Amino acid sequence: MAVSSQTKETILVADDEASIRRILETRLSMIGYKVVTACDGKEALKLFKDYDPDLVVLDVMMPKLDGYGVCQELRKDSDVPIVMLTALGDVADRITGLELGADDYVVKPFSPKELEARIRCVLRRIDKEQLPGMPNSGLILVTDIKIDTNRRQVFKSDERIRLTGMEFSLLELLVSRSGEPFSRGEILKEVWGYTPERHVDTRVVDVHISRLRSKLEADPANPELILTARGTGYLFQRIVDISPFDGK
Repeated sequence: MAVSSQTKETILVADDEASIRRILETRLSMIGYKVVTACDGKEALKLFKDYDPDLVVLDVMMPKLDGYGVCQELRKDSDVPIVMLTALGDVADRITGLELGADDYVVKPFSPKELEARIRCVLRRIDKEQLPGMPNSGLILVTDIKIDTNRRQVFKSDERIRLTGMEFSLLELLVSRSGEPFSRGEILKEVWGYTPERHVDTRVVDVHISRLRSKLEADPANPELILTARGTGYLFQRIVDISPFDGK
């Protein structure tokens, strides 16, 4: 385990390859992050409790507990942003991390600059200013769903629904232009910061849409809020009145 100092956000890097840990610790420290490193999944969970990091970079293939297991454990009671590192060739294996709650992934061998860009984007998107079309204060009510745009929280029948930062950002984007479809490419650009030339797998969007539906829809298999725009992408059902109201 290693920790750097004189920094801002804390990033936990969990990878069993010492060379990768050293490279990422050095590079991320140089651009202003505090870095904590773990060499296996068990140590990653311990350090997560000790340091409460702002973001986790998580390798899939690790001893004692793999990245999938760590991701599952973290998602039991934390919404911390997670970027997975995977050397697996099968796209389905990469998608597994997203289905378990990861926000994004980078495929090994990777460019440190690309990972740095992913980290900046995830952290920036979570703290992003209000989107155009969203009220500046109060809550948005859609059926039994209440969206608090200030605290970035969502309630269903007055019970809080835990969303990751990227899930909320995706929901916020769809609601900001309710009734209008977004292509997967638009969503990747607006939420994840991917440009078209990066050719990222658009199933990143599909998996996050599925996760949102499972949390918000009465029947995720037959959604009424987050709809599929055939041949295009996704849209949120049209909201007649998007004005805020008081109270939870």
